[in-house]
Amino acid sequence: MTRMNAIIRALEQGQTAFGTFAPAGMESAQWVSAAAYDGVIYEMEHRPWDPAQLRDTLQYMLNRKQILKAGVPGSAVTPIVRIPANGGEMNQWMAKQALDMGAFGVVWPHVSTADQAYNAVAACRYPRRSTAPLYEPQGIRGDSPGTASTFWGIDTKEYYRKADVWPLAPEGEILVVLMIEDLMGIENLEEMLTRVKGIGAVLIGEGDLSQELGFPREYEHPEVVEKMAEIVRICTAHNVPVGHPHVGSKNVEAVIAKGFNILLASPVRSFAALDAGRKLAGRT
Repeated sequence: MTRMNAIIRALEQGQTAFGTFAPAGMESAQWVSAAAYDGVIYEMEHRPWDPAQLRDTLQYMLNRKQILKAGVPGSAVTPIVRIPANGGEMNQWMAKQALDMGAFGVVWPHVSTADQAYNAVAACRYPRRSTAPLYEPQGIRGDSPGTASTFWGIDTKEYYRKADVWPLAPEGEILVVLMIEDLMGIENLEEMLTRVKGIGAVLIGEGDLSQELGFPREYEHPEVVEKMAEIVRICTAHNVPVGHPHVGSKNVEAVIAKGFNILLASPVRSFAALDAGRKLAGRT
């Protein structure tokens, strides 16, 4: 089987997957697709939800040279979308639109209960008879595959076969990522991973988690570190990949050592030349 989703490909091979957050848009699509990332999460939780812009962004990711070199259709860097709705809002339509545009997965913010986790997976699956294999979680995604299959570079029949959630469906190319970013989510994580099949990965929301703990963005505070370690421990016990959202050159070694499988490493914009020039020019 030729695996299209590069994040899933890396995880299946026991490798660490690398990605980044990026705003939707032509410019970001071009620089992201030229980088050595496995995937990109287009940020639409804290930025405007704009399916038309997302559609255009995905088209700008397509690079004929990369596709020929990789030997697989779709985009060499796998696009995933973080939707704005929290898990408790049960907004299946946002996942439906992201997938219909061609996204290979959906990141669900603030998932805190098993029912919310079930909804997240169900929203990313097409319906099927109750007697069909892999019936649960029962799919509720509406049927409109034309744009997605075109972006993936396959016909509709093959898209239907591949457009299911991994690892529940072995051929599935869609990654459902749950963000655990509050104490309730940690408390219920064991139940989520036991009860709900089809959760592809968990992403720690350390910003919101540290906020609730009373230590906003103090990521090295012992209580924040302890709760993050608890999430990793539970995910590891269930063989579910877990991602870290804030990876940089200073913490990347520690993040890998702590057992994270998906590292979101954003590029750092440098003003080194500007700073040096201002000093040489006598400006402070």
